[in-house]
Amino acid sequence: MLHLAFGERAMLADDMGLGKTVQGLAACVLLRELGAVERVLVVCPVSLKTEWKEQIEAATDLDFSIVSGPWEARAARYKEPSFFTIVNYEQILSDLDQIQEHLAPDVVILDEAQRIKNWRTKTASAVKRLRSRFAFVLTGTPIENRIDELYSIVQFLEPGLLGPLFRFNRDYYDLDERGRPVGVRNLDKLSGKIQPVMLRRRKDEVESQLPGRTFNTYFLDMTDEQRIRYEDHERIARRWAHIAAKRPLTADEFKYMQAALARMRMTCDTPFILDSEVRDCPKLDELERVLDELMDDPDRKILVFSEWVRMLELVRGRLNEMDIDHAWHTGSVPQDRRRAEITRFKRDPGCRLFLSSESGGTGLNLQIASVVVNLDLPWNPAKLEQRIARAWRKHQTRPVNVLNFVTRNSIEHRMLSLLEDKQALADAVLDGRKDGQRVDFRTGRAAFIERLQKVMAQDVEEASVDPMEATAVSLQERFGSGLDRIEVLKSPDGSEILLVILEGTVDSEMIEPPDDSGSPSVQFISREGYEAVRRLEAAGQLTFLAKPDRTLFAREERRDDLAARRLEEARSFLAKAEHLQKMTTLLANGGFVAEAEAKAGEIAENCIRALSAMTPPEPGAAEETLVDMCERLGRDGALPASIRYQALSICDLSPDDDGAGPADAGQVSALARADGLLAHARKTVAP
Repeated sequence: MLHLAFGERAMLADDMGLGKTVQGLAACVLLRELGAVERVLVVCPVSLKTEWKEQIEAATDLDFSIVSGPWEARAARYKEPSFFTIVNYEQILSDLDQIQEHLAPDVVILDEAQRIKNWRTKTASAVKRLRSRFAFVLTGTPIENRIDELYSIVQFLEPGLLGPLFRFNRDYYDLDERGRPVGVRNLDKLSGKIQPVMLRRRKDEVESQLPGRTFNTYFLDMTDEQRIRYEDHERIARRWAHIAAKRPLTADEFKYMQAALARMRMTCDTPFILDSEVRDCPKLDELERVLDELMDDPDRKILVFSEWVRMLELVRGRLNEMDIDHAWHTGSVPQDRRRAEITRFKRDPGCRLFLSSESGGTGLNLQIASVVVNLDLPWNPAKLEQRIARAWRKHQTRPVNVLNFVTRNSIEHRMLSLLEDKQALADAVLDGRKDGQRVDFRTGRAAFIERLQKVMAQDVEEASVDPMEATAVSLQERFGSGLDRIEVLKSPDGSEILLVILEGTVDSEMIEPPDDSGSPSVQFISREGYEAVRRLEAAGQLTFLAKPDRTLFAREERRDDLAARRLEEARSFLAKAEHLQKMTTLLANGGFVAEAEAKAGEIAENCIRALSAMTPPEPGAAEETLVDMCERLGRDGALPASIRYQALSICDLSPDDDGAGPADAGQVSALARADGLLAHARKTVAP
């Protein structure tokens, strides 16, 4: 409290769960009693706004307001401020001028301040334009991956403390001859530089004040079907790894590589995440066995985390079979419903489990639980600690048991060492641990190759790659989405050729003469031609001397089938939006205008999801929020900037880009804006 209050512009970087929120509140109360402050602006993730409300009510008797709703309602809040005004990061983009002119805060508190760790984002830029005498930064993870994340956060507090970015990079990074980072150095000097503004206590330093925590790792074997599918994804990843060892990957290639790695991780949980017909899931059976033991204690509550919502759906189904009540918290759950689920878990003795995606991994106070189950491990150790800190935090009265489920001999198994490596960087800078001078690491292509070696247990530089598979990878690079299938045909004499099946026509320029380098023979055919030939073969009118031996590439779904499935899903969301619109019309015509306006957000959300279903993200991408969907749709041209602004403003969000919309957009009612969005969705989904 004293560090924040008398440091004036200071960072509290205590480990997660040590009470940063209440210490920040105490500093504000002290400054108020000294007559130094009258208005406090709290900036936090949208999911934590109600959490701050509860903390303020529990720790103080001061007034507060949560800023939400359309533009005109938010502007009115700033003009009649409470002592505490709570906003989310995205609102700073659109509301900065109103905040500065009318609220004029004496204190700005940034909670979960790693949200501004990337100094290039427009959100970070807008936050750094906030002006106040006092500024408190609260974050348990000021460094997650790189030391320039710390630079961005400190820049908000004291812009000149670490100097210009070019000098910071020169002083603390080891650079190669091309100016690329290959390591970090002078870490003891950097740690000393930030000490005046940063106070940090780790849990192991105050563990005598906390109940203990224990870790148990359950290693599980895949089923035969699970292993077959895992190896299919791993084979694709190895092909890209081989290319990455020889040359830098293009942006699209890197995305394909990431998708393959993500599919490997998903399959470690269950193939069901990618294929609803296959429900093999050893982790689910093990969870049931563990729950049989844990549920014997009637007072024990349990948090269950997974990065994949489809995995949680399997868990939810099993819990229903076991007649175990549980709460549900994912990114697709509306904010008011999330809060209701959290409250039910905290207060209802019968609600024993809390199922959560990464949306529940930060900020929530769930110390009512004493067991944390990680069905899968995140790439970043900070995210793992954030999950655990939901339970292992101040006011926890019981020891916390952390259970990690890991698939044996898989990418998950080998990720355990990577988590330890990433923790070393944060330890060196923030806590003065490890070697205070230097931590070596490799970035870019070198780091990529090194990580692949670790998680795939293979020296990819020396990988022995089948020439057929290597050629197949290069063909995928060459034809991209125009490629339908690659098959290996084997002749009676044992020779093999690659048959490349393409969407569209095949012209003579595609046919390359054979060379003497030992490269496989390649033949091209259109998909329509291939299907015609196969029909003739099935009718007995044509015989292939070379028979299909194996498939090296196949589109996961025909474009026609994929388009039909996307359209069906999009129309389902659109139908929900149209139903809601009819209901709001009846309400408004009956004099219930406020009740009708309250439904505008649901109309907007269903419209956004309908548009997103038409152009979904890449396979393996992380779960998207509404902001993520709108940003992607904007980049794809499916959602014009002005309409995107309207959509997000209805949902109490703001886009992190230049799509600010017309200056008077906020003057239009939420229902009118929802109607405009619905009209756009109709044109796209059901023209």
